[in-house]
Amino acid sequence: MELYTPSEIEQLQQDLPYLIETSQWLKTFLARPHPDLGRPGPVCPFVPKAIKLDYIRLRVIRSQNLVQQQVVNIVLPYLNTFLELEPREQDDSLNKAILLLFPDISHEDAPRLIDSVQKQLKPLFVESGLMLGEFHKRNQTPGLHNPNFRPLRSPIPMLAIRYMVESDLAFLQSADDINLRVRYLQAYLKRFEQRFKDETNFKNAHQALALAKLQLKKEPLVMY
Repeated sequence: MELYTPSEIEQLQQDLPYLIETSQWLKTFLARPHPDLGRPGPVCPFVPKAIKLDYIRLRVIRSQNLVQQQVVNIVLPYLNTFLELEPREQDDSLNKAILLLFPDISHEDAPRLIDSVQKQLKPLFVESGLMLGEFHKRNQTPGLHNPNFRPLRSPIPMLAIRYMVESDLAFLQSADDINLRVRYLQAYLKRFEQRFKDETNFKNAHQALALAKLQLKKEPLVMY
């Protein structure tokens, strides 16, 4: 039985519109096909099952005038929260996610704050076997199958945490920074090791890692 204080009820009333709006966005956008997606199936393949199992958790973060490091400090503890969250079994755990909503971050500031925090924390999350996604109305990340589609646009600025899956190779091997690409691919191979369901992903990951390491060797040494 959940018990609430009057102040908690007041806070819940303030947060509820953002929770409802995000829940509707999950159901009507991410969980459904889109004509511009460029492939069959829902925008995010994992969302329909995650909704059905009730494994998506949302949290509204209310704080004005945040700077990047403050957002980092807010988000970072949720890495362990996610890992400790039920379900923990391998198969079921792949369907859980945490969405951290930041309604007080303006749409104008979201590209600077949300994107920067995601970029700063992504290496840590990836090396923990997780993915950290950035969503907001002005997100310019193109879709994998249609460069004109914007799958990461959301009504409210947010950061999403979920487990890494095999199909994430496409995102990890495309990192512009070669050092980061090496780290991401090493983390990817470590996570799945002997558990690859698709042998093609295993081969492609090893090839991408070998190529990235070769590019690192060819980079000119910068002397200061």
